[in-house]
Amino acid sequence: MHRVGSAANNGNSNRPPKEKRLTYVLSDANDTKHCAGLNCLAVLQSSASDGCNYLFTGSRDGTLKRWALGEDAATCSATFESHVDWVNDTVIAGGSTLVSCSSDTTLKTWNCLSDGTCTRTLRQHSDYVTCLAAAEKNTNWVASGGLGGEVFIWDIEAAVTPLSKSSDVMEDDCSIGINGSANPLTISSLRTVSSNNSINASTKQCHVYVPITAKGHKESVYALAMNDSGTLLVSGGTEKVLRVWDPRTGSKTMKLRGHIDNTRALLLDSTGRYCLSGSSDSMIRLWDLGQQRCVHSYAVHTDSVWALASTPTFGHVYSGGRDLSLYLTDLTTRESILLCKKEHPILQLALDDDSIWVATTDSSVHRWPAEGQNPQKVFQRGGSFLAGNLSFSRARVSLEGTAPAPVYTEPIFTIPGTPAIVQHEILNNRRDVLTKDTAGSVKLWDIIKGIVIEDYGQVAFDEKKEQLFEMVSIPSWFTVDARLGSLSVHLDTPQCFSAEMYSADLNINGKSEDDKVNLGRETLKGLLAHWMTKRRQRLGLQTPANGNVLSRKDTTPRSLAHSRIEVDGNALNDSTVYPPFELSTVSPPSIITEGSQGGPWRKKITELDGIEDEKDFPWWVLDCVLNNQLPSRENTKCSFYLHPCEGSAVQILTQGKLSAPRILRIQKVINYVKEKMVLDKPIDNLNTIGTFAPGIGGQLQHSAVGDGSFRSGLKPRQKLRPSVEILCNNQVLSPDMSLATVRAYIWKKPEDLVLNYRVIQGR
Repeated sequence: MHRVGSAANNGNSNRPPKEKRLTYVLSDANDTKHCAGLNCLAVLQSSASDGCNYLFTGSRDGTLKRWALGEDAATCSATFESHVDWVNDTVIAGGSTLVSCSSDTTLKTWNCLSDGTCTRTLRQHSDYVTCLAAAEKNTNWVASGGLGGEVFIWDIEAAVTPLSKSSDVMEDDCSIGINGSANPLTISSLRTVSSNNSINASTKQCHVYVPITAKGHKESVYALAMNDSGTLLVSGGTEKVLRVWDPRTGSKTMKLRGHIDNTRALLLDSTGRYCLSGSSDSMIRLWDLGQQRCVHSYAVHTDSVWALASTPTFGHVYSGGRDLSLYLTDLTTRESILLCKKEHPILQLALDDDSIWVATTDSSVHRWPAEGQNPQKVFQRGGSFLAGNLSFSRARVSLEGTAPAPVYTEPIFTIPGTPAIVQHEILNNRRDVLTKDTAGSVKLWDIIKGIVIEDYGQVAFDEKKEQLFEMVSIPSWFTVDARLGSLSVHLDTPQCFSAEMYSADLNINGKSEDDKVNLGRETLKGLLAHWMTKRRQRLGLQTPANGNVLSRKDTTPRSLAHSRIEVDGNALNDSTVYPPFELSTVSPPSIITEGSQGGPWRKKITELDGIEDEKDFPWWVLDCVLNNQLPSRENTKCSFYLHPCEGSAVQILTQGKLSAPRILRIQKVINYVKEKMVLDKPIDNLNTIGTFAPGIGGQLQHSAVGDGSFRSGLKPRQKLRPSVEILCNNQVLSPDMSLATVRAYIWKKPEDLVLNYRVIQGR
């Protein structure tokens, strides 16, 4: 289990809290495949004889999927998307309610046969929620455990009681951190939250459910098991002991010792008499809870045991783990046999009649033969061995190289996933990201459009990165990670508004070529384009023909009170999403963010319904998109001196320091020098960079029209004689370079930039 640092800054209480971020998750494929390892499985058997069975998978990509199962195929029929971090476990309660838990510290409930809408979010854990257990017959009870050492027992029926008849109110995020008996409380004046974390504007009663707490664990909990009737709960984790509880009261009934490392998997038989445990000490142990002792130990694996599944009679156990192996063991005779050998560690198992589903750290899930109804058929094939009762006995076998041959070499069939991204690098243009996945494929992403623009296949990542190097300096305005198996792009204020480009460099038609485009602002507009359309429809507003944004009355109270706001003059009356920022609708990205209420949420940008507001989005996002307001940013100017080259006879233009935008091209400086020297008058409507205010701190300002001949791609020196060159550190600068690029790659000093100019006679 990998821990991620908190986004908030708690190191200094005197500092203001860090603003909430907005993240968008990119997808390279359709929505029918997982793109990261599978942590959990659950099988839903149809009650009708001719009905369809379903497999539910939960992934490290943060989603769950429902698969309609056929004889030798599986079809993805729904994606359950709401968690904002790894899905760690899932169970089915009551035959129709899917319950999932995540590293985002929440449990979520879903209707098994719905289109993927979350019906409730339960927030009680203080850390990652790692495991769940459900009672087969007592359909309401589900237990959850996590890294915080907490174990909660939930009455799911009470926890998901509908709050309102309104279709907008689907999810209750009103759970509060109070431990006690499972009693529903009714608190008024709290807002209710829908599955997409939209909040109903009207004040409704909020049903606050408090689960039962099983207190006793001092460290992380990794495994839970509950008997069918829900009268017995077993938990295990890093304390090397098993704890047994009465889930109806949360009271501890016994403690069992025997493992010498973390407990990672647990099973209870239907009566609650026997318990199986798998541990990082590589051992499987059978416990008699009536006698409160371990009655058998099975040395089957050569490394950590992470997954267990038993036959209906509890006579045989299937086990898998870190050694990549799936074993079947007879609990009575101790006979064990290797069913198959995987390429990835096994994380969870789910028995399905005479086959077994195997989830691994890979994004694909495999169905293997298991003979679950009559496991003795497998042993009749031969190749079994007698499981010892000491872990070193299996370790010795492994060292001797006498590991058994697997019974099966190929699965019945595989539900394929998308290879997960395991390496990434942001390129210098601060727009493209180079990635490498588990299949070795290297791809180039445009994070502004959210698409793959080049698939290089299986090439050397570092070599391709060097080939794509550009000598260009643009401020870092976003960060990325691949924790969910795909690229997650993080936008934080005010850093995300620090990068600008000329509209001509982005090939934006209809804008003056010298207009500056803020990459962060335009990206937010692209992400929320669908939301803006839905919002206007809900408010009864027509999309303005002239592209005007919504009026000032849409400003949030937070933004009105905020003092450090500046209006982006170039963005006024401009709500158009330009082509470079139009995101894919075939595989749209998902947004992960949070507002003032309700906690973090995740949803595809095409599924936003327009009712989300400051309770759902960070205030700075709404200020940017609705009101064209950007937080005050660091100085975007670059100071420099402009002197004639040493030994040159050209006149000295100025003794003062100049200041210009960091993105200003050297071509503009050339034009400035020409005008000041009066070497030649502009021809063919060639415009200079503007006037110069003499003295220290003078400004180079943009012309309203721009340098037409330069932007058209014709070299000015083809038209102008004599010609001017600009140098830095005795190196002639390309007219295409920006001041920021020159400073970063040519000047390389903390002092103010020094540029030199000289006249070159035309050929």
